[in-house]
Amino acid sequence: MAVAGPAAPTLDDIRAAAEALAGAVVRTPTVDAMALSRLCSCDLTLKLENLQVTGSFKARGALIKLLTLTAEQRARGVVAMSAGNHAQGVAYHAGRLGIPATIVMPLETPFTKVRLTEQWGATVVLHGETLEGAREHARVLAQEHGLTFVHPFDDPAIVAGQGTVGLEMMADRPPPQDVVVPIGGGGLMSGIATVVKALAPQTRIIGVQVSTYAGYGTHRAGGTPPGGGQTLAEGIAVKAPGALTLGIMDRLVDELVIVEEPALERAVQLLMEEQHVVAEGAGAAPLAAVLSRPELFAGRSVCLVLSGGNIDSQLLASILLRGMARAGRMVRLRVEIPDRPGVLARVAEVIGRGGGNIIEIYHHRLFLDVPLKRTDIDAVIEATDAPHVRRIIDQLIAAGFPTRLLSTMGQDR
Repeated sequence: MAVAGPAAPTLDDIRAAAEALAGAVVRTPTVDAMALSRLCSCDLTLKLENLQVTGSFKARGALIKLLTLTAEQRARGVVAMSAGNHAQGVAYHAGRLGIPATIVMPLETPFTKVRLTEQWGATVVLHGETLEGAREHARVLAQEHGLTFVHPFDDPAIVAGQGTVGLEMMADRPPPQDVVVPIGGGGLMSGIATVVKALAPQTRIIGVQVSTYAGYGTHRAGGTPPGGGQTLAEGIAVKAPGALTLGIMDRLVDELVIVEEPALERAVQLLMEEQHVVAEGAGAAPLAAVLSRPELFAGRSVCLVLSGGNIDSQLLASILLRGMARAGRMVRLRVEIPDRPGVLARVAEVIGRGGGNIIEIYHHRLFLDVPLKRTDIDAVIEATDAPHVRRIIDQLIAAGFPTRLLSTMGQDR
């Protein structure tokens, strides 16, 4: 006979979790996204869990789980497996509550994430090449030392805590026609869907996954799960949901959108540039879903759950620069000039007078394919748009400097 798993949390369980969380986590706002609404031809609002303590919704479920522990379990401590947001959520609240916490992270976890986890007082153990390897080691530590394992998603207490995101959304605004939630292990989606379907059953619940980790998507379609790989949305890079979350999502999720990496990258860029909101890849996934399937959302009221904002600053800078290049706002020009003193200054003057901002200059005078008395320079410039770039090129040519636009790969255009 099959053994029954843990019961799914109810709306009342999630309301009780909200009372327990009061004052211990941030009650994050739901805000209008007017610029993105115009761009996407729908009425968008954003639930900003990137403003949550530790920068992610994970702090909610972590605290609810820790509050279920007995005095003996608290004294022995907890162990969790995570490469990021769950680790910080558990470490933060365990430190507040005086509970010893051990976090197992994969060997290649960036040092920044290790440091952010250790700063809350947790002991970090680096083990395993993947999250699966880290999870197995966390289970071993739990058995050897009597620690309580805090699962990142497949636990009723975790799901109840994450569901408080949905309670706040529904209390702050009239029910939207659509709620879009990123899906990794399914804890956030399970909690939010439980609330929304109980309070506004007509609202569509739409999940979003990245193609390399669309385990739930292939489950729904009856296909073979993808093999994984590198993704910007590392927060939802989970191969499959848990037994508890799978059952909840099968009952409550209406639609699923699978997105690719370029859509995720563009979503992070647009949130930053148009709404001044910093989102990690997983947090930007709901907007990526709208960008990927505009016909699904056209003319509707849509709430996007931005699950977190923990993105490396260098990665964010690269995304913004790549976005500028794609939009034709940052380009490389090859300019032919005589190899004489003062000519480079004249080129810079023409570009500046035309409203361009020079980022970098490269000389090619030593290359054998350049005539002895001529220098080719590559100027990386910032402009407002592609027509602006064209005007600068025309002004350089008119000033006697033959100029052509190079592609981002260095090929002539």
